Amino acid sequence: MAVAGPHRPGLTARAAGLAGCRTCGKVAPADVGVCPRCGSALAPRTPLSLQRVLAWLGVGLLCYLPANLLPMLRTRTFGRETDSTIVGGVIELLHHGAWDIALVVFVASVVIPISKFVVILYLVASIRHGTSLSVEARIRLYEIVEFIGRWSMIDVFVVAILTALVQLGFLASINPGTAAVFFALSVAFTMLSAQALDPRLIWDTAEPEAPRHA
Repeated sequence: MAVAGPHRPGLTARAAGLAGCRTCGKVAPADVGVCPRCGSALAPRTPLSLQRVLAWLGVGLLCYLPANLLPMLRTRTFGRETDSTIVGGVIELLHHGAWDIALVVFVASVVIPISKFVVILYLVASIRHGTSLSVEARIRLYEIVEFIGRWSMIDVFVVAILTALVQLGFLASINPGTAAVFFALSVAFTMLSAQALDPRLIWDTAEPEAPRHA
């Protein structure tokens, strides 16, 4: 009996008229429309998946720009108020010798968000136009993006902790700036973008005559 290779599958569930539920995992005939186990919508592929991914990602990018331009922290010391952006706060931490905290904030606030934008766009482009990167590698990229999504709020958590700890009235106080709101929104929209991507579309590109999804 011939065994299909990893990049040339034999009979697929979609070709057999079956669909897997993304909620509970049960496989059922695609024409049923509703999962017989949990009642969720059942479809061979999530409708308009790529359009939703790009829509959420675009909104997340629009929120990320003011998150870096507006002040993230407002520090008041002896009545004097200073504002710090994300990058400005990292530079200030470096000047105070807190390079470890500065590294965590820089990675969580700059490296991870930008990497997520790039990876999600790359996955969408690979589904539409193809790529030399293997399906398995792209699935790993997708899983990494989903995994690190929950850690993208570290910068907001740091701001919240500093706000709670440093409240000494007129002497010193730290309050979150407007950028904290935009950063939280950007993280939330990027997570929604990653969740909107149907990973089955990535596996479809391994089929010999895989359609290019619009």
